Amino acid sequence: MFGMFKSRSPRQKLEDKYKKLMAEAHALSQTNRSQGDAKYAAAEEVMKQIESLESNR
Repeated sequence: MFGMFKSRSPRQKLEDKYKKLMAEAHALSQTNRSQGDAKYAAAEEVMKQIESLESNR
């Protein structure tokens, strides 16, 4: 119950965004390949941000 008040780290937020983009990319790749590729590219940019956070530690 009190977990909803717990703040999430920037890394956790980026990981959630990455998972969402990858799911959208997968769904779009089955119907519209160019839009799916665009979502995949956006997800890769988010992954680079996650990796840069890790390297700064």
